[in-house]
Amino acid sequence: MSPYFARDYTGAPFDLFGPAHLAALGIVLLVNLWVVTLRRAPAATRQRFRCILAAVLIVNEAIWHVWNWATGQWTIQTMLPLHLCSVFVFLSAYMLVTRNYTIYEYAYFLGIGGAIQALLTPDAGIYGFPHLRFFQVIISHGSIVTAAIYMTVVEGYRPTWGSLKRVTIGANLYMLAVAGVNWVLGSNYLFIARKPDTPSLIDVLGPWPWYIVSIEVFALVLCLILYLPFAIRDRKASASAAS
Repeated sequence: MSPYFARDYTGAPFDLFGPAHLAALGIVLLVNLWVVTLRRAPAATRQRFRCILAAVLIVNEAIWHVWNWATGQWTIQTMLPLHLCSVFVFLSAYMLVTRNYTIYEYAYFLGIGGAIQALLTPDAGIYGFPHLRFFQVIISHGSIVTAAIYMTVVEGYRPTWGSLKRVTIGANLYMLAVAGVNWVLGSNYLFIARKPDTPSLIDVLGPWPWYIVSIEVFALVLCLILYLPFAIRDRKASASAAS
């Protein structure tokens, strides 16, 4: 097997904010800036883009599962699509194909929020550039962000205060369900049973289980920041209407 697909990778490990990581983040940023130009594209072009991006999400995730299976790493404790970004791989693909607004509400807040954190501190372990895992983790999380941004800036979708309420309730119910799965399987989905092994924001949020409370607060603040552009726009519209 090529060393770039090997389980026991002997190349350089993932270098957080190293040249390859920064270059990958730059490419993700450029792609999302380019997506804005699709607002002027014909409907057929936009539909083609949505289908291509949905296919990228699914195929990239399938490659990840096949690689783990081929290298003997696939287990029910680690590979079920229960982590937040794993869920949004499939939800985002479905959203792109169907233009489902309910999923969009979750994708905008949780998809963007979770995927950006994962892009900044990827769970890539020893697999630095140019290993398969390096590309897979960037493509996966970058595409989740792009899917939600596309639906916002190109298709004209937007969240509301009601969206924020529904997402908050839904996310907490989902976390409780996953906690039950973790208890049954001895897994660590959503990283609520223990901290992840690789560096992440969770490392500075206190010990278990208190970091879960910190995550809740951080997530709420992040959601409010993501909603801020719409709140400002609504306030300006109300002021203009009143004058």
